[in-house]
Amino acid sequence: MSQPWYKQFWPWFLIILPGTVVVACISTYILFVEHDVDLVAEDYYKKGKAINVDLSKIKVAQELSIFAKVRSVDKTIEIQLDKGKLEHNPAIKAIFTHRTLPNHDFSQVLTSDAKGIYRLQLDEPLNGPWFIELLPHDSAWMVQGRTNFPSEDFFPLGK
Repeated sequence: MSQPWYKQFWPWFLIILPGTVVVACISTYILFVEHDVDLVAEDYYKKGKAINVDLSKIKVAQELSIFAKVRSVDKTIEIQLDKGKLEHNPAIKAIFTHRTLPNHDFSQVLTSDAKGIYRLQLDEPLNGPWFIELLPHDSAWMVQGRTNFPSEDFFPLGK
């Protein structure tokens, strides 16, 4: 006497194979819907045109001999700006852009202390790769560069 089909191995084996594929597809779909990737900009053409403007601002900074170094000390970011041919240390806008996490990007207007150090106090220390742009209030020049935090030593930007 043979067993009923639901007590045999092969029917369940053949049902489980496509069942696992269906579960994997649904899980992958849910994962991609909840965690979208923002690496490709929707306005890529405008961003491409803006790169040319940024390059001219970088050249202005190089002609004025403006250079910067950055480091992190606990929850503080310190920026040392070599003002070059400028008369004084201007207030600067520091833009911090994370490589892969756009919701972590931020900007802050900073002024220097008597030694020419710009300090930014954060709630949490920065970790990982960051792209930094430094601009004056009139955006006449720009110093930019990439760095990895934490970094106890000063790291040059734009060299």
